Amino acid sequence: MSRASTNENADHTGGSTPEGWSPDSWRGRLDPQQVRYTDRDAVQRASDKLRSLPPLVTSWEVERLRSEIAQAQAGGRFVLQGGDCAETLADCRGDLVANKLKILLQMSLVLVHGLKAPVTRVGRFAGQYAKPRSSPTETRAVGGAQVTLPSYFGDLVNEAGFSERERAPDPHLMVRGYQHAAMTLNFIRSLVEGGFADIHHPEYWDLRFMEHAGLSDERRAQYRAMSQTLADGLRFMEALGEKSVEDLTRVEFYTSHEGLNLIYESAQTRQVPRKDGWFDLTTHLPWIGERTRALDGAHVEFFRGIRNPVGVKVGPKAEPSEVLELIETLNPSNEPGKLVLISRLGASNVQGALPALVGAVRDAGKRVLWMSDPMHGNGITTDSGVKTRSFDSILEELERVIDVHAEAGTVLGGVHFELTGEDVTECVGGASGVREEDLGLNYASPCDPRLNYAQSLELAFLLSGKLGG
Repeated sequence: MSRASTNENADHTGGSTPEGWSPDSWRGRLDPQQVRYTDRDAVQRASDKLRSLPPLVTSWEVERLRSEIAQAQAGGRFVLQGGDCAETLADCRGDLVANKLKILLQMSLVLVHGLKAPVTRVGRFAGQYAKPRSSPTETRAVGGAQVTLPSYFGDLVNEAGFSERERAPDPHLMVRGYQHAAMTLNFIRSLVEGGFADIHHPEYWDLRFMEHAGLSDERRAQYRAMSQTLADGLRFMEALGEKSVEDLTRVEFYTSHEGLNLIYESAQTRQVPRKDGWFDLTTHLPWIGERTRALDGAHVEFFRGIRNPVGVKVGPKAEPSEVLELIETLNPSNEPGKLVLISRLGASNVQGALPALVGAVRDAGKRVLWMSDPMHGNGITTDSGVKTRSFDSILEELERVIDVHAEAGTVLGGVHFELTGEDVTECVGGASGVREEDLGLNYASPCDPRLNYAQSLELAFLLSGKLGG
């Protein structure tokens, strides 16, 4: 990522926009996740402040990502997207940011090795502060009485603690979210430009999961062989003398988040000199969630007008005709690199839902990048009420999705994970051996469970073998 230019903050008129669209035209549409602020003047002050601040990303970074997504649509590149379920402002710490970046870079190198193709890295951070909820309120027993308060919509909106003060939506949190996103981006840019010297040396990686007693001898040998050939290949590249380790580690990196809070998104949406159209400069790749992709809704209205590539989550109940209408609305010119469809089905629903969707999009000649999110359709709750996900179900969905695309003659161009570089115990399974009884050891997510470092790296090894085979 390059540092933002002051030109990106300049006023500019002109440029092509869809008919009837403006950065605020979404306000006339239904938004099922709209936050109910009580102080409208405070909302306006926060929005005005965001409009006055420099952009978080640049239009040329956005356009470069569109170009790379177009390559992935054609099968010449793969996209790895991952990060937290929901960032918190307290997670804006150097060690946490570095560890998330590190696991994504390591996973991408494993995928490069297996696919023999470049990998675009997209982090679910520096803006993933808003979270959709199934209900606007939450009821708990407090002091023997039932208390109903607004749901926790993420640190961009309110606080996680269950009190009237903490759960009251606070418009100023949008400004604080921007500030923490800017600090996160600044640190990521410094790390990327400086290079992670150990990233390209798998012998320095934490590969202890390979020694777990529950791992079969065959799988253990496979992992060891892949890690060794990966290390040998990188050493060979260095030996050629054309690039140093530091040069090899200076990679491009992009950010993404669900564009849930449209007040926040529209306040940072602007035109820039010498370019047509409008850019949402809070992030490179915003996406529309499963709960907010209604054709007549506020989110589709807003995202149809920006030049960013846009992702759309697609669940098992989506109809092919509905998906085709979404594509036509969000990308009427069928431009390459514009639209990303992220299937999130659940392992048991892949065969019943995905072939019809993939076939309809293929037969209509629509340019999309198909990605798989194997996390959100595979949530389970233990008998004790703890939310978790099964590593085996996540892997099963990935494998089934790959098979569907292979049978349809289409391209699976990316994956979308909720993960962390920390040693958390939130998802069960994998060679690291997390069991249900281990979930309480280090369950740190404020919302949904994430893959830990070992589970993420193991999944990259398995995915690399499946796609590269």
